Amino acid sequence: MEIYDYFCKSYKISTDSRLIEPAAVFFALKGERFDGNDFALEVAEKGIASLVVADRQSLPDHPRIVKVNDSLEALQSLAKHHRLQMKQLKVLAITGTNGKTTTKELVSAVLGKKFKTIYTQGNFNNHIGVPLTLLRITPETEFAVVEMGANHPGEIKTLANLACPDYGIITNIGKAHLEGFGSFEGVIKTKNELYDHLKVNHKTTFVNGDNPLLTDLAQALDHTTYGTQNADCVVKLGSCDPYLSVVWNGLDIQTHLVGSYNFENVAAAIAVGRYFGVNETAIKEALENYQPTNSRSQVIEGKNRIIMDAYNANPTSMTASVKNFRNISGDNALLILGDMRELGDASEPEHKAILRLLKDSGFKQAFLVGPCFSQYNDNPDYLTFANVDDLAAYLEKHPVEHHTILVKGSRGIQLEKTLPLIQ
Repeated sequence: MEIYDYFCKSYKISTDSRLIEPAAVFFALKGERFDGNDFALEVAEKGIASLVVADRQSLPDHPRIVKVNDSLEALQSLAKHHRLQMKQLKVLAITGTNGKTTTKELVSAVLGKKFKTIYTQGNFNNHIGVPLTLLRITPETEFAVVEMGANHPGEIKTLANLACPDYGIITNIGKAHLEGFGSFEGVIKTKNELYDHLKVNHKTTFVNGDNPLLTDLAQALDHTTYGTQNADCVVKLGSCDPYLSVVWNGLDIQTHLVGSYNFENVAAAIAVGRYFGVNETAIKEALENYQPTNSRSQVIEGKNRIIMDAYNANPTSMTASVKNFRNISGDNALLILGDMRELGDASEPEHKAILRLLKDSGFKQAFLVGPCFSQYNDNPDYLTFANVDDLAAYLEKHPVEHHTILVKGSRGIQLEKTLPLIQ
């Protein structure tokens, strides 16, 4: 396999002509804004890449260019082939509606205490990101933790067929991307594609024993459970004011994560570490040293105390965040919430449900951003803004100080733009 032989010389891949490392293999992929084929000849002639894989047949012949029918399919095939050559490797796949990125990072931190581990960077969890993760595996890698995301039926099946996982975790199944999945039942079916793959291939899954839906779906699989009781790995919730702590095997583990909704993510990481023989003290150290980033469950102290959880939002995660905030916020509570996107026909009832939750929880102040919240809000105490720029203009004229603030919304609302004005 010519492409694989070139890849094995450096174990480096690039899909960005601006960021090619010496001796890497460059794949000319078509994106929304750029077509890598436009740069293929330039990359080949510069000689930085050892090989250029392109699917534009009109490109001139060049000793560094390999023409294929589909560059993306070639990338995926290379990744699967490479994964299957790594006989020493264990692959753990993680999917779920909420918490998959945090769980992936916690699990990787724990496994990294004992094994040479690579894991999905950021949220590179789709049909391009998963192959790129697999192609970061080297002969020295012992564990690969691969995050898998989906917003349409069949996507998890495709990604599982690429990664060929030995183990799996579904963090939870909730209401998200309903526009793409068609219904909550569609979400369940798609997430369950990971369990289906593990079952057919006689592999093992880690199951949240406190989640009836997951335990029911996993009945026919080889599995090990974690949870608060009657589980193979029993973990108890400690305090959460605002940082989450858990108790396991007599150890008090104090994390830097905000929100009791992160409990199951921490418990999953403990269960994985325990299963693979990571030292208890090392598990505790890994979890206590983990620092959340990228607007996920962060506490930011300044003129306000900010609970920054604005990376993404759906009805399940929004509800959990609001309920947790109610328990820790105190009197000067302010919510900055952005629309939940990709809900299709469920958008109106789900946004109205969040508005009812705010009212029933007794919150006096909220800034609501986006057309959905603006349309459905009927509480005069809750201010609405068409977009984040309008909110930013308001905050410049009406500074907010000495509040505890929850910032939560879909990524496309870009609520992180408010941070310089409130921290």
